Amino acid sequence: MPHDESHKTIRYTVDGKPQTTTKDELTPDQILTDAGIDPKTNYLVEIKGREKISFQGKTEPIKLHDGMKFISVSINPTPVSR
Repeated sequence: MPHDESHKTIRYTVDGKPQTTTKDELTPDQILTDAGIDPKTNYLVEIKGREKISFQGKTEPIKLHDGMKFISVSINPTPVSR
């Protein structure tokens, strides 16, 4: 019997918070939205070891696999306290 990939759960994190999906691919905006983050004010960055891959302005789906790590980065400049 062939292995059914459609029910496989993929675990990943956004800002250190665990997330799961049964989809093989999600867009950067879907990943942010699913994590409760507004994609209009943040963009997604994947952390791969020391490498950081920005998905700012990208709309094509990301091929997901278990253990991926993402962070959200605010598009707005951080206010400087005086």
